[in-house]
Amino acid sequence: MALGLYIHVPFCDGKCPYCDFYSLSVDASSMDAYTHQVCRELAAWGRRMGRPRADTLYFGGGTPSLLGEQRLAVILREAARSFSLCDPEITVEVNPTRGKGLDFSALRSFGVNRLSIGLQSAVEEELRRLGRRHSAEDAARTIERARQAGIDNLSLDLMLAVPGQTPESLAQSIQFCTQCAVEHISAYLLKIEEGTPFYRQKETLCLMDEDGQADLYLSACSLLAQAGYRQYEISNFAHPGRESRHNLKYWNGEEYLGIGPSAHSFFQGKRFDCPRDLDAFLQDPQYREEGPGGGEEEYAMLRLRLTEGLREDQYQAKFGHPIPSAYRERAARYQRHGLTECDPTGIRLTLQGFLLSNPLIAEILLGDE
Repeated sequence: MALGLYIHVPFCDGKCPYCDFYSLSVDASSMDAYTHQVCRELAAWGRRMGRPRADTLYFGGGTPSLLGEQRLAVILREAARSFSLCDPEITVEVNPTRGKGLDFSALRSFGVNRLSIGLQSAVEEELRRLGRRHSAEDAARTIERARQAGIDNLSLDLMLAVPGQTPESLAQSIQFCTQCAVEHISAYLLKIEEGTPFYRQKETLCLMDEDGQADLYLSACSLLAQAGYRQYEISNFAHPGRESRHNLKYWNGEEYLGIGPSAHSFFQGKRFDCPRDLDAFLQDPQYREEGPGGGEEEYAMLRLRLTEGLREDQYQAKFGHPIPSAYRERAARYQRHGLTECDPTGIRLTLQGFLLSNPLIAEILLGDE
């Protein structure tokens, strides 16, 4: 099975107050050194693995678009030399920009065929609260430029439960996304991460309570379904056939290699990561083992994030035996409450179950352990 490649770009032109991802201020010399080191790592891993097949390549961050099209092209050429890229889905995360921004035509010529655009909201006041430096109009122009360049697979990020958000303002943002006719939408509930400005301000942010968050999530799911977006994971919606192939690798327990500071990997039954330290990465990249991966419990946990859930046929093919009866028995307890669906084809969480996904999945897999 082909690998997924993930490249973490740790540069940003300003830290949003909710963001916990590893990112640093932009510096041209650092970006040049980073690009060189990423290429060295790709070449080293490619030799070590014997130029394996890869069918997805995802540039995440940070703000990968800050590298510019030429640095991205250098990395893409090295990836193609070091790995056998098979009809790859190549995604670059970008932020909407007021100016010219990236040359999307050049990106398309280098093989980029998917963009993930950090919209977050189409409501100006919400964008201001989130520390975003773009407008909805900027996002619309970014989408138009990408379409004109021939990139026909676009995703928008949307944030739910933003301070001050209402059902009406959420509907406005969703209407913007659907009118832009993008192929994919990721709709995430705001999570207050320790160490961020939002965490320090949480007592004064007027955050929504759990019931309010649940109502917004269910409303978003309903509105997106009405607009033709099929939910395939807790927070992800797509037109048929436009699901993120790269992210599906994570939820299907498939192998992927992460390059760059803070990137995680899963390969040959082991999970490992690269520390959140750009200087260390530039000098001598190290990878820390996080323990084994790919076991039955982990696979079940990841698959239960998908609307398809834990499928009997796939479980048997992967592990040589049926879904454990203990999983089925514990999942069945919650079916009467409308949180799960259990039948001969497998186990799934409902929309209501997704709202309780972490404790519910733990209960199904671990019970009273």
